[in-house]
Amino acid sequence: MCGDRRKGTVTEFDPDRGTGEVVQPDGDTFFFHCTQITDGSRTVPVGAEVWFSVVAGHLGRWEAADVTPDAR
Repeated sequence: MCGDRRKGTVTEFDPDRGTGEVVQPDGDTFFFHCTQITDGSRTVPVGAEVWFSVVAGHLGRWEAADVTPDAR
């Protein structure tokens, strides 16, 4: 599960907590922290399409990392 780039859509983002979720087209959902947003903005709008990697997270679950907003 680790290493490949995937495409998904941000379904929620809480700017106060700096956390969000991204969902793949197949319905799999992954948590992410704002420090994983690659453009340095620390924020991403709900509904944005992003590219990301899946990594083992700190809480024992798979998480999104290297979250990159799609430039389209």
